[in-house]
Order: sequence, then C-alpha cells, then structure tokens
Amino acid sequence: MPRPARMPPRHPENLARDRAVRDKNGRSPAERPRASKEAGCRDTVQRKRSNGILDSFQGAGKGDRRPVHGDLLGTTAERDLFVFTAEEAGTIVGGIVFSRLTYDRDDRTVFVLAPVGVATGHQGKGIGQRLLADGLAALRETGIDIAVTYGDPGYYSKVGFAPITEAFAQAPFKLKHPEGWLGQSLTDREMTPLKGPSRCVEALNDPAFW
Repeated sequence: MPRPARMPPRHPENLARDRAVRDKNGRSPAERPRASKEAGCRDTVQRKRSNGILDSFQGAGKGDRRPVHGDLLGTTAERDLFVFTAEEAGTIVGGIVFSRLTYDRDDRTVFVLAPVGVATGHQGKGIGQRLLADGLAALRETGIDIAVTYGDPGYYSKVGFAPITEAFAQAPFKLKHPEGWLGQSLTDREMTPLKGPSRCVEALNDPAFW
C-alpha cells in the first residue's frame, strides 16, 4: 500500500524503504509524518513535479467541495503550508494540503485542509484516510492548534472533524454550503470560537472556492 510522506513545499520527498524499528502503530521512521519545514526546492524539475500534484487530482477529490485551485504550492510561503503525498512505484497517487488561516484577533494557529485528492485508480484503498490521519498527527506534533476544512461531514468526521458554524469560526468568504464547514482542536483543549475575521493564503483567496 502506498505510504504517505510529508513533502516540504516545492520539494517532494522520495522516501526510501526503512526496515528500522517500528512504532506502536507499526510505522517505520520513513512512514511517519515529516513535520520539518526546512528549505524548499531549488530544482526546476522538482518544482514542476510538486506543482503538478494539484493538477493530477482534477476531479479526483475525496470529500472536498472545492475545485483544485491555482498555484497553491508555488505561491504560498513555506511557513504557511503543509503538504503530504502518497506514492506508489515512484508515482504520486494521493495528496493533501494544509495552508494557514489567520484570525485577526486570535493568537491560535489555524490551518485549513484543502484540497484532498486520490488518483481515480487508487480510490477505495484507504489512502485518503491514512493521509488525513498522518497529516493531522504531524500538525499536532508541530504545535498547530486547530484544523478546519470545507467538505463532506461524513468523510471528514472519520478523522475527528465536526461541524462548526460561521459564527463560531468565520470563513474568509460567505460559504455556499455552510453544512460542510468543519473543525477540530489539535491540542488537549476543547475548540472554542475563533475571534475576528479570517484571511486565507492568496491561492485560496477567491469566493469561488468557498
């Protein structure tokens, strides 16, 4: 089964098979989420490969209400982005992206999940759910406070997301499907209302995506 891997923006990781001691979940060090946000890619071929992740999943989203958008990987600052991919035989077959969502009057760190994609021929194998679980675990380890997303409640509830209202956490734009606005705390504290209006990264700053 493909293994999810943390990919720093603009520099996909090629994880070698690692047969070292596995953790309590049966994962080797190479299979565990990578939370490092160090230097990005300086190679044009690698940058094109990372930018192509989103294009590869046009129409192949899992539970995501939004289309795959713009140059999210190419235009977003590294500190504002987490990317996780699943590869099989050197080919990317799934990917998820978290980008920063800033609340003007709240000091908690919030990231929004979008998009989520699994290549058509690889759907139904649990790849998306595994990417989500490992991605959220990596955000917790990094110290992110809250994750939100906008999609199918039935799909995302499997990894801890629950419905929230726009009054509880204001989206960057008025939501067309408010029933799909979801959130969860990534700390041991209960999620409480987020204060103030929110700002997303530039690549998502379009009401068409909301």
